[in-house]
Amino acid sequence: QVQLVESGGGLVQPGGSLRLSCAASGRISSINGMGWYRQAPGKQRELVATISSGGSIKYADSVKGRFTVSRDNDKNTVHLQMNSLEPEDTAVYYCNADRLRYFDYRGWLVEDDVWGQGTQVTVSS
Repeated sequence: QVQLVESGGGLVQPGGSLRLSCAASGRISSINGMGWYRQAPGKQRELVATISSGGSIKYADSVKGRFTVSRDNDKNTVHLQMNSLEPEDTAVYYCNADRLRYFDYRGWLVEDDVWGQGTQVTVSS
């Protein structure tokens, strides 16, 4: 009944840029936080960047100064501008909506933590 749709992933050379986008769809009432997580092969999933509905932003130390997260509350979208990409940024990037409130098929208000299916980002020469 709700889903996150990601776009913008792909293959890019070191030093290049990509812009990831994520849109939440459904009968959404509100979303507390939206952001991005990533998981590289053999590693645990880690936070990349999050932004609250009020605009509070958190970045992983490894991406500070290179990545920028932004959000449009009215459109229920979140974006991740990735510059100066490095091979270490290669991972599956997952969009997350924290404490997303939506109306289910019965008309009940439900709160849940929603994840996208992930989009592959590969940084390689």
